[in-house]
Amino acid sequence: MSANDAPRVQQPSAPHDSAFLKACRREPVPHTPVWFMRQAGRSLPEYRKVREGIPMLESCMRPELVTEITLQPVRRHGVDAAIYFSDIVVPLKAIGIDLDIKPGVGPVVERPIRTREDLAQLRDLTPEDVSYVTEAIGLLTSELGATPLIGFAGAPFTLASYLVEGGPSRTYENAKAMMYGDPELWADLLDRLADITAAFLKVQIEAGASAVQLFDSWAGALAPVDYRRSVLPASAKVFQAVAGYGVPRIHFGVGTGELLGLMGEAGADVVGVDWRVPMDEAARRVGPGKALQGNLDPTVLFASTEAVEAKTREVLDSAKDLEGHIFNLGHGVMPSTDPDALTRLVEHVHTQTAR
Repeated sequence: MSANDAPRVQQPSAPHDSAFLKACRREPVPHTPVWFMRQAGRSLPEYRKVREGIPMLESCMRPELVTEITLQPVRRHGVDAAIYFSDIVVPLKAIGIDLDIKPGVGPVVERPIRTREDLAQLRDLTPEDVSYVTEAIGLLTSELGATPLIGFAGAPFTLASYLVEGGPSRTYENAKAMMYGDPELWADLLDRLADITAAFLKVQIEAGASAVQLFDSWAGALAPVDYRRSVLPASAKVFQAVAGYGVPRIHFGVGTGELLGLMGEAGADVVGVDWRVPMDEAARRVGPGKALQGNLDPTVLFASTEAVEAKTREVLDSAKDLEGHIFNLGHGVMPSTDPDALTRLVEHVHTQTAR
């Protein structure tokens, strides 16, 4: 079987029958499915072209632009799933939080949340607040056919950290000071964000998303005891709120090797693993009954094709006994990654795992 044949093995007729959703459900698959976090983004020249002159948040609110950007990596790479193009702060912007995504910096909040009075900024999210999401997903599902669409949202802890810090942070001193010093205010903040996040995911699922991923990008800054006490309840509330839809729920964080069991405990069907923990060890930490997603180091893609294939084989070998495995990077695609390296990687995984 040639590399070009692999992506066409047993083409599904509907998203439900796709290799990606089967792997999420821990069912037999025709090949290990592949998609990449940040696959729709800055590594693609066609993305940079359509985004030229359009601010990030504005681009997330244009349904036709969102559709085009989301489809680009599916066309180019032949990945097994699309991920909805957006940003984790979109629901916060939608409810009126004064924030902007500044190039080279990230999300910056004009009025950080530091007191109980500041919680008044966080009202409920309604479908009308994000009608552009419903429209874009409608356009996407009609274009994607049998390729599943993954919806996503930022987890309450990561959103809270942005809101309390006022922007990106390396130390999270303000967020942790609130978590340790005013645990009641912290719990109320995360609970309110859990409701907003759940509402945002519900909009995406009801519009047609086949799976959802909760990004807790900053959870790796926490000790397990603090995660269990101060973060897990809010994440669990989000997962429980969407459980009735029956779509797979994925939970991902960076630097979360010590938290993998707790992240699975929060209610995800699939636990994302970054590159620091081998997949077989991750499976031991998470325990039975969960599929796993990951976990090639994104920087490997800057090495030779032979090196990429060797490191990919390590991941696949480590994952060979898992009930369900979705191949992904251990974090997002880096902006300077050669898109052709991603295309070759998809073909390689499909070829090596064809059953």
